[in-house]
Amino acid sequence: MKHLELKDFPLTSIDKIRYSDTDRQGHVNNAVFASYLETGRVELLYNPSISILSNEISFVIVNLNLQFLKEILWPGKVEIGTGIIKIGNSSIKICQNLFQNGECVATSESTIVQVEKSTGKSFPISEETRNILNQFLFKDTVV
Repeated sequence: MKHLELKDFPLTSIDKIRYSDTDRQGHVNNAVFASYLETGRVELLYNPSISILSNEISFVIVNLNLQFLKEILWPGKVEIGTGIIKIGNSSIKICQNLFQNGECVATSESTIVQVEKSTGKSFPISEETRNILNQFLFKDTVV
């Protein structure tokens, strides 16, 4: 995958860097990077204005591949680029990058599976949901 800029992503989000996000070295703790990524995923998958979930289903993350490129420093904000690489039968492959001050500080790919809450088993993505998610797919020339 080529290096993506924030403008390449179908969805962008912002998260505030909290002092409590930092570690003894004064930069944002590596574990917090995953929390910033979650902000972007939640704005896609649980956004009330998009409404792709019913009360019977939810999304679970089954894989997260995170590459740390640079430190994130407090104070400031993190910009999160989020886009869908592929929509499967019950899964979604998501690409995300984190940016601070216009520089890419981390890249990630994750796999999310739609599950039925009562059984915890994968549940097929409906055609209606697929149509909504399609607007967040990367164009072929980007990824």
